[in-house]
Amino acid sequence: MIKSRWQDAIVLAAGAGLVLSFAPSGLFPLAIFFPTILFYFWSTASALRAAWLGFLFGLGLFGAGASWVYVSIHEFGFMPAPLAAVLVFLFVSFLALFPAVAGWLQARVMKPGVYRLLFAAPVFWVLMEWLRGWLMTGFPWLHLGYSQSNSTLMNMAPFIGVYGMSLLVAILAALLAVMISVRKWSHLLITGCLIAGIFFISWLGGGMQFVAPAGEKVDIALLQGNVPLSEKWKPGASHQIIANYVALSRKVVDDSAIIVWPEGAVPDSWQHVSAWLGLSLPRRQDGSVPDYLIGSIDTAAGGNYYNAAITVVDSNKNPAASEIYRKRHLVPFGEFLPLKPLLGWLIDYLKIPMSDFSSWQGAQPDIMLGGWPVAVSICYEDAFGEELATPAGDAAFLINISEDAWFGDSLAPHQRLQMAQIRARETGRYFVRAANTGITAVINEKGEITSSLPQFSSGVLVSEVIPMKGLTPYVRYGNSLFLGLLLLWFLPVLFVRFWTKD
Repeated sequence: MIKSRWQDAIVLAAGAGLVLSFAPSGLFPLAIFFPTILFYFWSTASALRAAWLGFLFGLGLFGAGASWVYVSIHEFGFMPAPLAAVLVFLFVSFLALFPAVAGWLQARVMKPGVYRLLFAAPVFWVLMEWLRGWLMTGFPWLHLGYSQSNSTLMNMAPFIGVYGMSLLVAILAALLAVMISVRKWSHLLITGCLIAGIFFISWLGGGMQFVAPAGEKVDIALLQGNVPLSEKWKPGASHQIIANYVALSRKVVDDSAIIVWPEGAVPDSWQHVSAWLGLSLPRRQDGSVPDYLIGSIDTAAGGNYYNAAITVVDSNKNPAASEIYRKRHLVPFGEFLPLKPLLGWLIDYLKIPMSDFSSWQGAQPDIMLGGWPVAVSICYEDAFGEELATPAGDAAFLINISEDAWFGDSLAPHQRLQMAQIRARETGRYFVRAANTGITAVINEKGEITSSLPQFSSGVLVSEVIPMKGLTPYVRYGNSLFLGLLLLWFLPVLFVRFWTKD
């Protein structure tokens, strides 16, 4: 029997090691191996002991995997290192409460043994992931399912989404833990067959087609300006920044149906610069303009200002020139301040520019670009699959514009690109993203990265997207299939708990 202090150290290290299963390392089998360690120790622990182990695992996972928060608030929010470290520790500790609660619940619901290990632990782990994805606006980072963007389990994304993929990973970890803890040949055979069955079903899922091309390829150009944050929000800087994007656009204006500028590419009120910008945008040799999608700030509505993506199109072919998508899901502390009367001093201290955006609450239809309806999202809105699924159903492809400079040279841009891969597979749509400092990329409907630009460079990614039609089960039903699978896997626990005398 491993002593408690050694269990603590092993579990903390396992949580940190789990980060290697995500991008950029991408060692996806580790997403099964490291939770196996936690579940194994959970299987015999008391409720309080299991909660403590879950908390330690969470400290390791989020302390390593969300370390980019420190980069954001220290390097770009100019918070002194000691204070930044304390705030990040508090944030990571809060996130660690979710696996702690999962550990406590699985131990409270089931007595030690195989049923707890196989059925309770995976269910409560994923239930806490789901809760973390929406509680207090949500932090859906480092879900187990995201680690599988390059594995066979990726084929299940169109059916059950990232949470369903997390459940499959957790079940595989639990099955592996059963094989370690139970030495009977019959149990080994059954668990081995279940593991093989999950991968076989996932392999079969890859052969099922729910979407098909809706038309010819569309030429698209994605701009990566690589504008330093230290320069971006300086007074008077917007004209030079716009001129740089105009120069990049000029290189591809004759060959592109759509040109996309990243989030905040115009660091000024759209209403202030739109007339001048409209005259400055490059035109083709025949005098027409491609369809532009430009990240800017919309200040049109009653004193509020919105993080927006705004179209500029040829008014001769589309009278509805200037469609606007306004961001709905804002970043806490970065774009709006929760509990503003209590925490207003924090934003003043951090000196984060444009940190009091309004969230758009009205309906927003897909935007027409290149002759096709496009579902637009801004920054980390693409981390919320259930929110993106609804507009994706009517869209031919997806576009995300981002400002990842806040993360510096950290894990976050790679993690965000991996999330975008899952979104593409869930929806069966091409997903393109233009980011100021990268990673600018094109992802096909299978979730494969087809082209990208190196980070921290200025350039243009010229590519093609295929408009798609059809609905995946995930787009059609959202998280319903995942929740059904979650309940189905939990039924043995309910049966043992409430319908047996033992």
